[in-house]
Amino acid sequence: MKVTFFNSSRLVKWLLPFYLFTFLPLYGQVGIWQNYLAYYELQNICEASGRQLFVLASNSLYQYNQNDQSISTYDKVTGLNDTYITHIAWNPKVQKLIAVYQNSNIDLIDTKGNVTNISALYTKIMTESKEVKSIVIDDIYAWLECGFGYVKVNMQKAEITDTYFPNNPDYPKDLPSYDEYKDLEKYRPVVENLNPIGPKYNHFYESVFLNDKLYTTGGYFLSGMNDYNYSGTVQVYDGIDWMICEDDLSEKTGYSYLDINCISVDLTDETHLFAGGRCGLYEFKDGKLLNYYNKDNSPLKPAIDQGKELDNDYVLINGIQFDKAGNLWVMNSQAKGVNMLLLTKDKAWENYHQDLLEDSEGVSLTGLRSMFFDSRGYLWFVNTSWKDPSVFCYNPSTNSLLKYNNFINQDGFSYSPTYINSVCEDKEKNIWVGTNIGPFIIQSDEVGQENVIFYQIKVPRNDGTIYADYLLNNVYINHIAIDGGNRKWFATNGAGVFLIDADNITQISNFKEDNSYLLSNMVSSIAVNQKSGEVYFLTEKGLCSYQSDATEPSEEMTKDNVYAYPNPVTPDYTGLITITGLTYDADVKITSSNGALIAQGRSNGGMFTWDGNDRQGRRVASGIYFVITATSEGKSGTVCKIAIIN
Repeated sequence: MKVTFFNSSRLVKWLLPFYLFTFLPLYGQVGIWQNYLAYYELQNICEASGRQLFVLASNSLYQYNQNDQSISTYDKVTGLNDTYITHIAWNPKVQKLIAVYQNSNIDLIDTKGNVTNISALYTKIMTESKEVKSIVIDDIYAWLECGFGYVKVNMQKAEITDTYFPNNPDYPKDLPSYDEYKDLEKYRPVVENLNPIGPKYNHFYESVFLNDKLYTTGGYFLSGMNDYNYSGTVQVYDGIDWMICEDDLSEKTGYSYLDINCISVDLTDETHLFAGGRCGLYEFKDGKLLNYYNKDNSPLKPAIDQGKELDNDYVLINGIQFDKAGNLWVMNSQAKGVNMLLLTKDKAWENYHQDLLEDSEGVSLTGLRSMFFDSRGYLWFVNTSWKDPSVFCYNPSTNSLLKYNNFINQDGFSYSPTYINSVCEDKEKNIWVGTNIGPFIIQSDEVGQENVIFYQIKVPRNDGTIYADYLLNNVYINHIAIDGGNRKWFATNGAGVFLIDADNITQISNFKEDNSYLLSNMVSSIAVNQKSGEVYFLTEKGLCSYQSDATEPSEEMTKDNVYAYPNPVTPDYTGLITITGLTYDADVKITSSNGALIAQGRSNGGMFTWDGNDRQGRRVASGIYFVITATSEGKSGTVCKIAIIN
């Protein structure tokens, strides 16, 4: 028998001329998570061995090497077991840092980045407060002062040795003197000018992805519900750097700058945006405040509280949206005699007052927000307040408004949601509504009608019966986003994130804190980069993202826009191979050089992934493989090549 060995170096040489001059935008590996944490507010510094410094800033941790000036950030993706650190202390005897989280979880970290978790205090069920107030280092031990007493941690064995309550005769009364903040002032010139890449703040509320940038707000105010008093925050991420819109505005405007609720970007100028909040409407250009609108210089009016008008610290703008012409639609909540306005691109105000947007006293509804234009040109928004929760559909061409607050599904069941938080349109032109009791759908053929059915998707139980359950029934939905594959991403109020396939039935994932790198199960907003497939989650503990396997489909498949990455696939790569630039629901076949079928499937939007295995689940041999595509109608697409090197 003659055995032929494949020469991988020959393959690389053969491919080099082609790949050397092919410059393609490479996106993240499918399935990869990233955290985007703030390191702005300095809280503590611990000197470790080898001229290393551990720095706690904005409740996030990073390590600074004074020898080579390198910075290493720590988060759940890089090995930590939780989020939001409140205390750190270095133990020179054990050569480890102890990091205590807000929820009393504990991590031990050495200077090489190795992390050991101690979860016993975090998981212990008790009625007393477990909050850690301070740390004392004593030999190999760390004493944690908690609300109920002391916890003694053996940092050498990575275990809790004892727990002491005040009535315990061994309750520690004379612990060794130790200052866990002893290095803070000593090294503050050293680290105050360091700038680990990240946002300025970890509080996020609403977002929009446009023009390859993620635009975010940092707070929300709703009368009688939320009053966070977050400093005014608009943060923009371009994939590399963060741009923080001018945020010290109280002195400039003369009024508080708090709880920015909503944001909209000018479709004709990406450097021009508006943000609405608790204290009025703000216009920014290149991150600098251009104009501030309140009751004194515009038709906007302040909130009504117990029949009285408040001042400019309460001009509630919960919803804004640019139209294609560059005009801004503005919702003025909880105000007397005004509700829907238009600020033209020429800076003229027009009043589009609607009786349906006010109560019996002539005061506009409390929480008018979540605005967007659908494919028909209708402007949708909701009233998220428990006082008259409703969905609205406005037709600008006829100045007509439809109000939906009677939720009856296809089976005749009537619902009374307390909160309606989100509304959006899918690829099939259906309107999805997110409420505190689950998602509902206005089907495309009923959009624009005065009376509609609020459909609920039925998911078969597949247990041998004919029974089915409504999709995400009674799950509190904060926000809904649609990706390029027409899949639905649901941000929930405590249940993490659900990803439902384009068939609206199949649950692909339910990301939570305990089964993924999601920072928190409380997610307020989701934004999708339709080009790359990266999905951003705005949580109560900060911003994180997941590289999904769906992108916006291309209008046609050509040799210029269909490509695979990584390519060539080297021996050390074990992730998914991604083919992008496909049309919607395209048919994809992977074949060997002799035409044998290796794998096949359909695209998610404009993307298809291959695990590098054949149909029997075996890793394919080194060689050239062909990607053959066809549209969903069967029309031939294009062919690209993938080189596999084992």
